[in-house]
Amino acid sequence: MTPKQDLALDVISKISSRERATLTPQQELTADLGIDSPKGLQLLMELEEKLQLEISDEEAARMATVGDVLNFVANK
Repeated sequence: MTPKQDLALDVISKISSRERATLTPQQELTADLGIDSPKGLQLLMELEEKLQLEISDEEAARMATVGDVLNFVANK
C-alpha cells in the first residue's frame, strides 16, 4: 500500500466512522459504509486537501467502493 492509499484509508475511516482495520476494497461507500451525498462531498474535499490533488466530478462519480478510491489515489 502506498502512502497516498494509507492516507485515503484514514480519511474513509474518519468519514464513515468505521475502524480502519474493518475496511475492505470491496465495500461500497454508500451501501456498506453509509457515505451519503454530504459525507461524500466531505470525503472528496478531505482527499483533495490531504493528498494535494484535484478530483473531477467524473472521477468522483467512478468511486463507488473503497477499492475504487484506493486505485484512484495510487494512480495520481
